[in-house]
Amino acid sequence: MEEEESAKPDKLITYLTPKTAWALSLGTTIGWGSFVVTGNTYLLRAGPVGSVVGLIIGALVMLLIARNYHYMMICYPNAGGVYAYAKNQLGHDYGFLSAWFLSLTYIAIFWANATSLPLFAKYFLGNIFRFGHLYKIFGYDVYLGEALLTAGAIALTGLLCSQSKRSAARIALALAIVFTAAISVCFARAAFLHAGSGFSFAPAFIPDASAFSCVCFVAVVSPWAFIGFENISHSIEGFNFPHRKSFKILTAAVLTATALYIFVIMLSISAYPPEYDNWISYIKDLDNLQGIKALPPFYAAHHYMGSAGTVLLMAALLALIITSLVGNMVALSRLLYAVAKDDVIPARYAQLNKARIPANAVRLVTCISFLIPFVGRTAIGWIVDVTTIGATIIYGLLSWSSWKFARAEEKKLETFTGMAGIVLMLLFGVLLIVPNPFTHNAITTEAHFLFTIWAILGFAVFHHIIKRDRSGKFGSSVTVWVALITFVVILSLIWMTRSNQKAVEEASERIALYFSGMENAEAYTKGNGEFLRLAMRSVHISNFTNTFIVMALFVLSITMLVSSFMILKKREQAHEEELGKARNMATTDLMTGVKNKRAFTEHEARVNSQLASGSLEKFAVVVCDVNGLKWVNDNKGHQAGDEYIKAACRMICALFKRSPVFRVGGDEFVVVLMNDDYEDREKIMAELNRQSEHNSQNGGVIVAAGMSEYILGKDLSMEPVFERADSLMYARKKQLKGARE
Repeated sequence: MEEEESAKPDKLITYLTPKTAWALSLGTTIGWGSFVVTGNTYLLRAGPVGSVVGLIIGALVMLLIARNYHYMMICYPNAGGVYAYAKNQLGHDYGFLSAWFLSLTYIAIFWANATSLPLFAKYFLGNIFRFGHLYKIFGYDVYLGEALLTAGAIALTGLLCSQSKRSAARIALALAIVFTAAISVCFARAAFLHAGSGFSFAPAFIPDASAFSCVCFVAVVSPWAFIGFENISHSIEGFNFPHRKSFKILTAAVLTATALYIFVIMLSISAYPPEYDNWISYIKDLDNLQGIKALPPFYAAHHYMGSAGTVLLMAALLALIITSLVGNMVALSRLLYAVAKDDVIPARYAQLNKARIPANAVRLVTCISFLIPFVGRTAIGWIVDVTTIGATIIYGLLSWSSWKFARAEEKKLETFTGMAGIVLMLLFGVLLIVPNPFTHNAITTEAHFLFTIWAILGFAVFHHIIKRDRSGKFGSSVTVWVALITFVVILSLIWMTRSNQKAVEEASERIALYFSGMENAEAYTKGNGEFLRLAMRSVHISNFTNTFIVMALFVLSITMLVSSFMILKKREQAHEEELGKARNMATTDLMTGVKNKRAFTEHEARVNSQLASGSLEKFAVVVCDVNGLKWVNDNKGHQAGDEYIKAACRMICALFKRSPVFRVGGDEFVVVLMNDDYEDREKIMAELNRQSEHNSQNGGVIVAAGMSEYILGKDLSMEPVFERADSLMYARKKQLKGARE
């Protein structure tokens, strides 16, 4: 356990040095994918030169994003990263959106690296963990031994990250040094010996593809390649150094990651088995190879350095996996900690243990991840592909938050970098999602579908948050949810189109095989017509199924969105009712229930406005005073006096049934006569005087009243009308002077 510090018990403690912060940033950026996906996918889609140039462009874009992170980290030095920035600058709805996609991104990469351990074991330890075959899912065989290996790694990572921050950070630093040095040494050795090896780097780009499209593909997927470098934005409360140094640390992490990516790519094609004519024929045949031949960097390292090269890269790969597990666990737990502090998720996930670590958040991630070893590596690969879109959205929200705050603060550089980030992420998003000749199928068909499902799950979670939100923080940004549902529709339609296209291609291949005589014997027993009918039927079934799924997803999204808006509408109505009650209480006399002096002042202002506009031409004012109140208070007590005032009020209200009555003083009332009461004013006043005179003889309530009509063309406001009525009231009061004074 870490020693106690003087920080508040509900605050994270400082423990990160510039070196350990760099290690967490770098370690979260790269992992298993830097050896497999970066080398294979980049080379197959862009070639060595296209990959290197695309990575450099991507790195420059990430340095721009790093500048936006640096600015926001200084402005908001709190855990949560983009969640905190979007929440404060764009609103809680955008904060939730950023947290939702951040969670997906970090946990997907965490899962990918955890499930890569069985692959590591398979390549270097043989089938030692391939026992207890359970089932096959999406073409991937799931073994109990491999599942236990993955679960064990997840458990150990959770235990480490929940017990000691310093130990986790120091381990990350040591391992970051290991994999950086190991990869660099292998690359340097290959670069030194390559000249006399006879191997060629040609072709520089992929044949039959333009250089621009090759570079464009790698640059556009750079958010996936670098996601995680911003890890330290979630742990900024743990910095033991000035926050202004964050940009240097982020820059160092991005540049180091770029160099390592390039080293791995160039190492991968610096040597290849002699049975292949060039690197591209070798890379294309990797699925049919076993052992280190199936891992180009390892084959090259072994070619130039023998077993030492293999051991070096094994150590590097294992170090990459562990640092990625630790870095993503730290980032995700701090994100959940920040979200829980805002009561978006249960507050227990914001609780800190004795080491000031959000251990409950770490346990939550660990428990959820225990299911992943049984899902299969293929499905995890699709989920990781989704992070490319998620990372683009996250960096776009970051840039928007930075731009908005910088514009308000009149920071020219940050305003520019924020706007540049917005534009680039919008461009990247379009190129990733919409089919185009430059980044054709950059995102797999399955990833489109999974991202749609994740977005719909986001709707469901947001609906739950709105239901339990009593502070009114969520639901104010309609635009974000309309945009998200549009996004869902576009993605699902693209998925449907690509799935239908795949069904057509599969049917076409079957037909081609059939007419070339290569189909199975059973196919030829049905005749040409029946075979073609069945082939086309499969296409129609696929089209119908995909269309039904898209429609169902759309209806589900709309239903949840409408349901959320209905909750917000009801809450708004309840709020309006509460405001109405509060307003009514503020303008109501508590003793009598009629309107009070404040209400009279507001009513007088409205009347004066109508007089000024010429929309009111006739009204009258009656001023009433309760006679005998002093005698009642002195002889019967103030409680009796209160009842006397209430009785007087009831008499006035009974006579002036269609006019507002105001209590403007202890024993003074004002009535503003309009419409029917105005037309019957003389009759009503006569009845009021008659009752008061009768009551003066029989011990009842006595009300002295004076009335004055508005004189068109003479009176410019209500005030002179009131003053005349008030004078007449005092004259009447003298007439009734003898009544219990």
